[in-house]
Amino acid sequence: MMAISLRLTSSTKPAARRRAFDRPRLGDILAAIARAAAANCAVAATLALLAALCGLQAQALLRAPAAWLPATITVKLAPGEAVALGRHELAAPQADRDHLSLRRDAQDGWTVRNLSATRQVVLLRDGGDQRLGSTPLAGGQRFQIDGALFDVRAADSGSIAFARDGHEWRYDGAVLYRDGHQQANCPESHLASKVLSLWNRAMPGVLTISRPLSFGGNLHCDNRLGLAQVTPGAALIARGNGGLQLTAGNPDGDRAAVLVHGAGSQIDLRKQEASLAGVKAIVVGHTRFQLETDGGQLTLHPNRHVSLFSAPDLKLPEHVSWQWQQRALWSGGQSGAIWAGIAISLACMAVALALTARQPRSAGRSRGAGGNLGGDGRVASRTGRVSAAAGKSSVGRVGGMSGAGDLSSAGDLSGADGAGRAARVGGFGDVSMVLAAGGVLVCGVVALISQRAGYAPSAACSMALAACALVLWLALPGRLTLMTAAGVVLLAAGLLSQLELGLGAPESSWLRYYQKSAAMLAIGAGLGGLLRLWAQHQAARGAHLQQRSIEWLLALFAAVALAALAAQVLWGDEQGVFDLQPVELAKLALTALTAHCLALRFNWHAGPHTLSEHGARWLQLIAPALLFLALLGLSLVQVDDFSPLILLLIWSSIMAFAYALAARNRKLASALVAMALTAAGAIVYLRCTGTDDLIRWGFYADRFLVWLNPAEHPHTGQQLLLGARAIADGGWLGADHWLGLRSLGMAAGGAVQIPAVQDDFAASFFLNRHGLIGGLLLWTVQAAFLAGIALTAARAYQAGTSARDFRHAWSGRFRYFALCGGGAFVLGHFLLSWGTNLAIFPIMGQPMSFLSAGGSHLLFFLCPLLAFSAISAQSSEGE
Repeated sequence: MMAISLRLTSSTKPAARRRAFDRPRLGDILAAIARAAAANCAVAATLALLAALCGLQAQALLRAPAAWLPATITVKLAPGEAVALGRHELAAPQADRDHLSLRRDAQDGWTVRNLSATRQVVLLRDGGDQRLGSTPLAGGQRFQIDGALFDVRAADSGSIAFARDGHEWRYDGAVLYRDGHQQANCPESHLASKVLSLWNRAMPGVLTISRPLSFGGNLHCDNRLGLAQVTPGAALIARGNGGLQLTAGNPDGDRAAVLVHGAGSQIDLRKQEASLAGVKAIVVGHTRFQLETDGGQLTLHPNRHVSLFSAPDLKLPEHVSWQWQQRALWSGGQSGAIWAGIAISLACMAVALALTARQPRSAGRSRGAGGNLGGDGRVASRTGRVSAAAGKSSVGRVGGMSGAGDLSSAGDLSGADGAGRAARVGGFGDVSMVLAAGGVLVCGVVALISQRAGYAPSAACSMALAACALVLWLALPGRLTLMTAAGVVLLAAGLLSQLELGLGAPESSWLRYYQKSAAMLAIGAGLGGLLRLWAQHQAARGAHLQQRSIEWLLALFAAVALAALAAQVLWGDEQGVFDLQPVELAKLALTALTAHCLALRFNWHAGPHTLSEHGARWLQLIAPALLFLALLGLSLVQVDDFSPLILLLIWSSIMAFAYALAARNRKLASALVAMALTAAGAIVYLRCTGTDDLIRWGFYADRFLVWLNPAEHPHTGQQLLLGARAIADGGWLGADHWLGLRSLGMAAGGAVQIPAVQDDFAASFFLNRHGLIGGLLLWTVQAAFLAGIALTAARAYQAGTSARDFRHAWSGRFRYFALCGGGAFVLGHFLLSWGTNLAIFPIMGQPMSFLSAGGSHLLFFLCPLLAFSAISAQSSEGE
């Protein structure tokens, strides 16, 4: 021991003469990267895969052929002339062939009329929007649907009362009352519809869920007003534009005319013509046009969902002319500000990594966190190799590229001088990394807001932003785990697939999926990075949250998730609310609540011993998770799909299996395995027996029929048939026979015609482009990601079982169950998505984690799961 002390003391003389802080040089940064890569093969492999996937994205942008679209569409008419415009003339891919009619009257006024029987035309003014084919109703008016005439007794923004044939009807936007009584449910109503009807009747108007009033059919029930000899849905009254609107429906043919009589005039909603005076924009199909009028000339500026052309050459009617522009992939929107933010963030990361690389090894070993790009520090005091005094004297930060081979000898620092230098270097590195994470977060927010405002950043800017976010995730302090490495590779592969789809689709808006995913990834990586840095700082200080504070935070998290779900139920639909999916946040909250309850369950022996007290404690521990599960299930039942229920079943089964393993309950584990094998056998049985018995099923029988024999249902089975064709065209080596390398940036072919190809059927496009070999590689990385979750969870469980106090034991168990729950949801997404695309299961709408363009799934679930896994891995090493 004396010899070691003398050697350490003698080595401090040259160290004392060094400067406390040296400015990092470019050579130091490159050398640190090289040494770290050489010291850790796993990090080198991850960096190589990330560089290859990002390079393929850049190659796709470089090889993308020139695409042209109209910058302006000019219509010139003489007074009294009219012209019909549609998909071809407006470059609106989702419009009808003849969608609208423009007419110029003798007073130089422009009017528009909707010619489409199935798609709307929306006029946007400063005071609101107007849908052609709809109008508000007022007291004293009369409206007619085919031969049925109704007298409007009273009408305001919230309700309408009308009469016909001695019956009084009242509709409040949610419930239809006949002679003061709510109508009975329709015979075909499902449970969700009945529950919704009860909710609307019991709740005040502000909390009711909007449901339209439908005219037609032969039956009075629910919100349906039956009219003999009138096609169901011939007309609708629903909330819209700040009040109740009467809208012409879409019956077969033109049998049902919808007329409004009042003030000596008559309006036929199917032939309604509106003036363009004061109109700022118009929406045709899904394409939005800004309008400018100048006498006999009307100019339209398309800016969303615009068709792309290979050359600026198109035959147009004599009254219509285009001004062409080339699709911009390298500039546009707020790209300049985002490029500057990316450069600053990368510079901060480089400074932090260079400062970390210059720290001595002794500081790294005393810290114990290790660097995630090669560092392998441990808290040596746990094994008795370093005394407590030596551990306290070297508290320098270790992170970034501090590999085992790039640090000086163990005797470089000692005493106050070593601690001071390590603290100064570590402090500068911490600040630099915080600035880098904050910069990525700000860039992501700017990119998302710009896209929502209609000025999306360029595809190249989004690519650089996504790459910067992935590099940040690897550069953050902490040892690189299998889950983090696989997650980064999956994110890069998913972004590559979304970019290929955006570049290969014949429409300008397909790139928005890639741009949104890049922005969401930057936001998630920035927030996750700041959370990881805060957790590391708290661990270094020895600070921790009290148990009561943790429970309050979990309760607040649950309340926010429930409020978001309520917002979707009240104001949203199956696609979410405000362009977000609160269900993804609810999954995370459900997992956290359940993990907390199960972690407390293992301290059962420390509680009461009487039977009544045990029952009360069961309710205290498990009631929050059960309550939240019930509310989440109720919300998911309203979705027109049974996949959320299957996803919850998979999650519940895996959580129960994790509990059985932790509790060493072999009977429960065996029962769960038997249930899984039975489910697999049932799928095989359905495949073998055919469709004879399914015709008697009342719940989603058509989905099973389409799944078992899609050729007999070509319309409803379109997704399945097109997906199977795309996969068959891909074969083993992809459609280009080069694993997709020759088709980078080129046209996507027929695969882009698959409904929801960017979401539920993203795997079909990936297999079409990169073949089954590419699919096998993707499955390998997905399996590695799930294995990484399992390994991290196992380490957390071991840390909890070996802990000597309640806080550490609860923390280990909580991390174990939370990781198992998060991994269960990811596994469920993988199984459902692959099963849907490969026709193993009936069609169920669930995105594939990492691969699909699910911004909410990425931001609200995957990024928090990756951050929690990294923090959990560091906590397991430090305990």
